[in-house]
This record gives sequence, C-alpha cells and structure tokens, in this order.
Amino acid sequence: MDNLTPKEIVTYLDKYVIGQDDAKKTIAVALRNRYRRMQLNEEMQQDVTPKNILMIGSTGVGKTEIARRLAKMMNLPFIKVEASKYTEVGFVGRDVESMIRDLAATSMGIVRESENEKNKEKIENYIENKIIEKLLPPLPAGASEQKKAEYDASFSRMQEKFYKGELDHLKIKVTMPNNAQLPEEGLPPQMIQVQESIVKVLGGGKKGPEKEVSVKDAKKILEAEASEELLDEEALKALALEKVEKGGIVFLDEIDKVAVSENSQGRQDPSKEGVQRDLLPIVEGSSVHTKLGMVKTDHILFIAAGAFHVSKPSDLMPELQGRFPLRVELDSLDEETLYRILTEPNNSLIKQYEALLAVEGVTLVFNEDALRAIASYSLQANEKTEDIGARRLHTVMEKILEEISFSADEHHGETIVVDEALVKDKIGSVVEDEDTTRYIL
Repeated sequence: MDNLTPKEIVTYLDKYVIGQDDAKKTIAVALRNRYRRMQLNEEMQQDVTPKNILMIGSTGVGKTEIARRLAKMMNLPFIKVEASKYTEVGFVGRDVESMIRDLAATSMGIVRESENEKNKEKIENYIENKIIEKLLPPLPAGASEQKKAEYDASFSRMQEKFYKGELDHLKIKVTMPNNAQLPEEGLPPQMIQVQESIVKVLGGGKKGPEKEVSVKDAKKILEAEASEELLDEEALKALALEKVEKGGIVFLDEIDKVAVSENSQGRQDPSKEGVQRDLLPIVEGSSVHTKLGMVKTDHILFIAAGAFHVSKPSDLMPELQGRFPLRVELDSLDEETLYRILTEPNNSLIKQYEALLAVEGVTLVFNEDALRAIASYSLQANEKTEDIGARRLHTVMEKILEEISFSADEHHGETIVVDEALVKDKIGSVVEDEDTTRYIL
C-alpha cells in the first residue's frame, strides 16, 4: 500500500466518495510525494516538507471522508480534530499540542495491532498454556516418570478440548489488567508526567485484581497480557514514533471557526487568534512531548478544512495561510451527485438499509423513480434551508422508512417495494413547506 500511484489512490477513493475529483487528486499527490521523499538521500529528505492542504467546502460534501478513507487504506496514524475545541495557552481547555499526543497514541495502537498479528501464533500458544495450567496445575519438581507421562497425556487431551471450545464454559481465576486512571484532558505535559509518576509510586503497576471468569472471556483478557509479555515495548514505541513522524495525518476541521473576519465587531474572541498562533509552530514543525518520546512534527501532513461561509481563508493569519500552500475547493452536491451517492459507493445508503431490514427477514426494493425522487427532494431541502450536503439523504431516508422499519417484524418474509408514490407521500408535502422542512428534515 505504501507505493500506490496517485491514479490508484483516486481509483480506491472513487469506491467510497462520489465526485470531488480535484480534492482526490490533490491528496493523492500529497501522499505519493511522501513515498517519493523516502526514496531521496537523507540530506534532501530533511528539506522536502509536506505540502499541507486547505479544503474549502460546505458540510457534507466529503471533506472528512476523503481523508479518513485514505488513512484507513494506507494504515497510517490519522486523527480528526476540531480547531474550535482548542483554546489559547493560558486559557482553561485543551492546548493544540494535545492533538499530536493523541496522534502518537493512535500510532502506538496501529503498531501494536500489526505486531500482534505478526506474533499471532506465539500469543495464541501463550494464552492456551496459561489457561490449561490454571485448569491442570503443573506437577511438583520431583514427580516420577510415570506421573510425568500421565500429565503429558492429560495436557494433550486438554489441548484438544481447548481447540474444540469444550472448555469455554469452565471458570478460572485470572489477573485483570490494571486500568490506570488516565490523566485529565487539558493538563500541560509536565503535569501529566507528575500525575503518571504518582500513580506508579502509589502501586499503579501492571497487575490488577484477580477475578473469576469463564475460559471464553479469559482468552480476551489474556491477549493483552500475552502481548505485553512477548513484545518488546521499547521496540514498539520506536516503531510507532517513526510511523507518526513519517506518516502521520492530522485532519484539522472547522478551521474557519478560528478565523477572525474583518467585519466582526471588535474581534469578539481574542482566543481565536491565540489558537492560530499556537497552531503555527506545530504545523511549521516543532517537537512535542508524548508518551513515545519527543515527536517532531516537521513531516506530519496537516489537512485543514472549513466551510468559510462567514469568514474567508484570507482572514486567517498570513503566517498560517502560508503553511497551507495547496488550496482545493469542493463542489456543492447537485441532484445527479446525490443520486450517485445513494447508489454507487461500496456499502451505499441503499445497501445499508436493505441489509438492516434483511436481518428482520424483509426484502427491501427501491425503484429507480423512487431513488431519483429521494435525490430531488434532498436537493430541494438543501436549497430551501441550510445546505448540509449528503447528510440530508440520511434524514430523508429515515423519514421515508420510519414506518416500515418500526413494523418490520410484522412483515417477515415479505418484499416491500419503495416507489415514487411512497416517497412523495412521506416527504413531498414536508419539502414543499419551507417552515416544516426546517424542523422535520
């Protein structure tokens, strides 16, 4: 996955996000440039910085989905944060460095999962031996050869039963993992370190209380213990640190909410410019203290997004604007695009509803004219009230299928056809009345 060409990346995105070709191309090239950079000599690598992206477009047009799908495909540390939830250093609230700490934690999770998969067999053997030892305690040191042979035979029988799941109902005592209390959000890193040190001193070790659980539950509990025992924690941290520094993506949503427009009365919120000033060093490249060690943000890719209805990108601080050299505008959704969103993506909205009602034994069928009508009414609702993009389809679909979904158990084994008449009956009058649309759709 690391060396996909931009065309291959766009082809993958087309399965999940309809339209927005410019945004897809821009992000695909930005990701490919990371691969290209890694092929350069070390001296030049340091000078090639990521070209951060500013996405401009209304809500519900696919800004977040494009970035989220990409990170998932490439198995990269990805975090989505709202710029509006951060406050300036000195104010109560979360400081902007916490986004890098969260990204580091995500990276550690990805690396641990990957290493667990690689060592799956070792982990399974560890769990199996632990559980069988609980059920069949080991022999004392001076046991006779006959006893040892009998024990080995019993152990083999237990292994067989374990594989078949015949031991799952038995109860054994296991040591629970110690879930140390997490530091409060918004604390400065130095305070977090102090809090963690106090927890360790007051007995916040790795071991927790003993608890009697079924063998089935013990398998899940012992998985974390096996991972800790078998994997080198320091090596995992080093891998996670490298992954976050070279492949991390921060999606900074609602960036327009911290922009201060020229016509705002007396620049109401001084904290907005403060957040922008605090973002600058992180986006530009600085070192942030995390549980993995110091994370350098020089090569982390930042994708900022906002609707910019009230403010403009030029209302951001010039220094911050300069850190987002790539600008891409996402199109508003027309009727044809809404129709394609309903039908084309993998696991599209229509497929989701068909699958959900199939659980109740109901076969749901959508006529072509019904799908066209849903797209048309969704567009009208967006035009008459706030434009919430593709999210309007969810609202409209729920309204149409509300009764069918509620009484699905009465229609087991039946086929229900959704046609244009049903769509019109459920939402036609609602969409035509602007006031009703505001409250119901």
